This record gives sequence, C-alpha cells and structure tokens, in this order.
Amino acid sequence: MRGLKILVVIMGIMLIVGFTGLVAVVAVRMSRSGSSPITARAFNGSAIDIARGARIEAMAAGTDRLVLALALPEGGRQLLIIDLTTGARLGTIELHTPP
Repeated sequence: MRGLKILVVIMGIMLIVGFTGLVAVVAVRMSRSGSSPITARAFNGSAIDIARGARIEAMAAGTDRLVLALALPEGGRQLLIIDLTTGARLGTIELHTPP
C-alpha cells in the first residue's frame, strides 16, 4: 500500500510540473510573436485588386498569409494569397473541376 501512495504522489507531481511547463512554453511563444500581423499598419491603406464581379466565398488567415477563395464571374474558382505584413499579392491558384 505504501508503494501505491508513493506512485500516486509522484504522478501528481509529474502532472503539475508538466502543466506548468506547458503554460510556460505558451507564454514564451506568445511574448515572442509580439503584435498580431493583422494591424492597421499592415496594409497601410492599400487595396487588394480582385477580378470585377468576383465574390469572396471564404478566407483563411495564417501567421503572415491571407488566402481568399474567389468565385469568378465566368464560373471559375481561384485562391488568392496575400502577405499580411505588406499587403502584396503573393500569387494565385486556379481551381479546376475534373472532367
């Protein structure tokens, strides 16, 4: 019975130390990232040009990228990739349906 008590205490200590370590790692990573890349200074008033008549169907943001899913007026689809720190268009990916 004594061995079981010792094992439970050791496992409890390991849980507390592990949780504390996890909180410390998250705190350090959040402090390193600084401010969020999505700020007013990121685009500085610049516009993002999309095709006339295109609709934004979805968007996803990463740490430094924005991906816009566009429905084009001709019926096609396109992914537009934008750099969040500069507002520059990094590229486009045309999406085609298989025949």
